[in-house]
Amino acid sequence: MQLYGQVPFRKLPVVGSKAQDNFRDTLIKKKFGRAAGELMLAEVIPWTFDRYVANKDYARIAWKTVGHNLNPGSWTWDNDPFQTNQFGHPYHGGMFYSAFRSNGYSFWQSVPATAAGSYLWETFAENQAPAPNDFINTSFGGIVLGEMTYRFSNKIVNNRQRGFKRQAQEVLGFLVNPMNGLNRLLDGKWGKVYGNPKDRDSTHISAELDIGLRNVNTSGSKSLPTSGRFGWYGRARLLYGDPAEDLKSPFSNIAVTAEFGQDDSTNVNVISVYGSLAGWDISLKDNIRNLLILSANYDYIHNQAFFYGGQSVKFNMLSEYRLSKRLKINTSFGAGPILLAAIPDPYLFKGRNYDYGPGFAINGGGTISIFDKIFYGINYRGGWVITVNGNNSHYFLHTFSSELSYMFIKGFSICAEPGYFRLEGNYKNHPDVDKTYPYLRFSTRYSVNF
Repeated sequence: MQLYGQVPFRKLPVVGSKAQDNFRDTLIKKKFGRAAGELMLAEVIPWTFDRYVANKDYARIAWKTVGHNLNPGSWTWDNDPFQTNQFGHPYHGGMFYSAFRSNGYSFWQSVPATAAGSYLWETFAENQAPAPNDFINTSFGGIVLGEMTYRFSNKIVNNRQRGFKRQAQEVLGFLVNPMNGLNRLLDGKWGKVYGNPKDRDSTHISAELDIGLRNVNTSGSKSLPTSGRFGWYGRARLLYGDPAEDLKSPFSNIAVTAEFGQDDSTNVNVISVYGSLAGWDISLKDNIRNLLILSANYDYIHNQAFFYGGQSVKFNMLSEYRLSKRLKINTSFGAGPILLAAIPDPYLFKGRNYDYGPGFAINGGGTISIFDKIFYGINYRGGWVITVNGNNSHYFLHTFSSELSYMFIKGFSICAEPGYFRLEGNYKNHPDVDKTYPYLRFSTRYSVNF
């Protein structure tokens, strides 16, 4: 279930993005030996830290544990903390993916390496039985996070730039995707001025950066928070590419939302990634634009009021209605399977406070723009999940938000956003749960295009 807003159409045209999105795959020579070696480094370095620095019990492997894990009948779901399973494993999978992606392999050619790296870790690097939830989270989540960070890392670095600014770009690109940064170093590209300016990825990026105050009702009641202290929060939304450009190239369009902050009751950490896999332009009129997009989605939200982690594939209908020069409406509708989700469960299952299961997700929303200054949008995300590991149950999840913003000077807006998360849990052996977590946000927003 994708938790955050719709993917808008571009306000500005993207020039030459199709060639730029594909230039890396056609110009970079494939280096299988190095890619395989780096994948193994991504296995060995974390295991060495876990075993000899952190002294984790699960890292004490032996031939006996390996033999046990090689047996297909040994697989079982694990009870690791939510953050480890829903963020740590996908991030690790991104390293496996990037080992091949940054060594000249295409998106689809790098996918098997992610699954192989995940299987090797589950089998050889832990004495615990291999876990299907870890394999799915590491593989699918690693592909989504790996491709997203690979593209942003390459976008950050301008090979024609010199001096301190270039070095800062290289360091930032390395932090975004360490594997890509390592290979730039090994290839002698780090800091080197080379190439034609046209060779640089010219894909357009727009960003919205919010800083403001937020209040969340953590009691589970349905009323908006009317008392209590507001705490600060920040949010960044990045949009890479244009949904209508290069429709057949995976991840030519990426939307990322990250949120953080603190108030009197909650620390929030949100990562939501949408990446296009393929698309079709089905527009019928010049002033009405319709796109059908197949997307891969990764969602992670964790705070004291509510938490959710899931990975899904969806078909999305994106539409833009240009009613006049002063009035424009964007809509978004989507639906598709949830491959695996982690859902809060107050009735602990073997000490774990969440259940695992697949399901189905839907979404819908729209934004109206007046004079390109006043914007009002509503968004709904919903999902149904059936538990396959946990207490016998099924869940309905809903998230609704509405936002009003006014751009008082170019690039700067003031925004107000009420909304809520709702969780309905239906249990066979426990009382049902129905909790709603309303929130209210006020922020100042800075919008910029790269």
